[in-house]
Amino acid sequence: MNQMSLSTVILSSRKPLLALFLSMLGIASSQAMTYDIDPTHTNVRFAIDHFNTSTNTGGFYNITGQLDYDPAAKTGNISLVIPLNSLNTGNTAFDITLKSADFFDIEQFPLAQFDSTKWYFTTDGSGSNVSKVDGMLTLHGKTNPITLTATKFNCYLNPILKKPVCGGDFTTTIDRTKWGISKYTLLGITEKVQLNIQIEAAKR
Repeated sequence: MNQMSLSTVILSSRKPLLALFLSMLGIASSQAMTYDIDPTHTNVRFAIDHFNTSTNTGGFYNITGQLDYDPAAKTGNISLVIPLNSLNTGNTAFDITLKSADFFDIEQFPLAQFDSTKWYFTTDGSGSNVSKVDGMLTLHGKTNPITLTATKFNCYLNPILKKPVCGGDFTTTIDRTKWGISKYTLLGITEKVQLNIQIEAAKR
């Protein structure tokens, strides 16, 4: 193979890498995009103190929804639909108790929902970053405001899906009695529940 042919082969082999690089640059300077929540990489996990001895934990899965995000304009919007029947604590008997009318009452209220109302951004040497998100949480037939603190948030070009993906981790602590879930608070189970939310969404 002569030198010219070899150069042509090398150049051709680099074209996919060049396309990938240009696409990643496009993400960094992107305008508003709509993303669909990926249920396999999105969940809401909770932790609640158990009589000051240990911490009960569990999670909700198969979450669906939509993310709209524009890092250049520093705007965002997210809507999550949470099927409460997906609750999993690792203990079947405990799952049944939490799904009952004493707690989540999933027969009457099968879904929870979070809809953002405002996004906050900080600016550092690496650009604008999501810092927190205000929104309304509907649970157990009641809707109250909450604020999610972002521990990380980022967008990248997914090499498997071959499309932009955005996602991050968020945390907050809520008072469950505001949503009418007050069972056993008088016996020592705290009303404070920590929520840890992981989201990931692929460009539509």
